[in-house]
Amino acid sequence: MITCYLRYIVDPYKLEEFERYAKLWIPLVEKFGGTHHGYFLPSEGANNVALALFSFPSLTDYERYRQDSFVDAECQAAFKYAEETRCVLSYERSFFRPVLD
Repeated sequence: MITCYLRYIVDPYKLEEFERYAKLWIPLVEKFGGTHHGYFLPSEGANNVALALFSFPSLTDYERYRQDSFVDAECQAAFKYAEETRCVLSYERSFFRPVLD
């Protein structure tokens, strides 16, 4: 299993738009075989940092999802929404593997 950690820098004046964007992606990740663990919006502390976590069975499955998302109409609409609203200023992506008992 591989878990993708996304750290977003968001426009703090566009948190509603970012929340809508987040809600678009949760079912899309699941549509492509992933498990979404949620988005986490700013609360206390920094007002411009949001996080997302989702997992795929393998890095190969994640890479297939990325490739497929570039040609999927619903994914393209989500990308376009973020671009049009400019709610995401930047992001970084890291990958983790769980340590299980």
